[in-house]
Amino acid sequence: MTLPPQTPAARVIREASLGEAMPAVPGARKILIIDDEATIADTLAVIFSSSGYDARAVYSAEQALETLEAWRPDLAIIDVVLPGMNGIEFAIFLRASYPACQFLLFSGQPGTSGLLEDAKNKGHLFDILAKPLHPTFMLATVSEMLTPCQDEPKPTMLH
Repeated sequence: MTLPPQTPAARVIREASLGEAMPAVPGARKILIIDDEATIADTLAVIFSSSGYDARAVYSAEQALETLEAWRPDLAIIDVVLPGMNGIEFAIFLRASYPACQFLLFSGQPGTSGLLEDAKNKGHLFDILAKPLHPTFMLATVSEMLTPCQDEPKPTMLH
């Protein structure tokens, strides 16, 4: 099904597929999506943007490194199997260089256990979500990750 070019959904999909920046809600949480499958990365960017996030899609860890020079996300959604630097290597870099940025690893490849084992042997533990993931699950997971802990101490008021 093709959407008529004047509908808002068609504009959002067209902008995402052309790699144009999606308009962000002021103060929106920033999400960087890294997946070498452009359709997946772009679709996730549309889903998160339409849910009020400032989302950007890139197609390799190297592009993500370039993006980080000028734009700091609150969370990165990272495909594990990427050309060049893989997602686990990128997550290790992200954890060391940008500790305030959370990340979520996901993969549709069954062969990621070797990458996980290598990381574990180097002292890095990761959980990987299996593709495909339903968009509502992704949105709920990200929302939970970006919500401040409710157990933080609250200042007491003195009368």
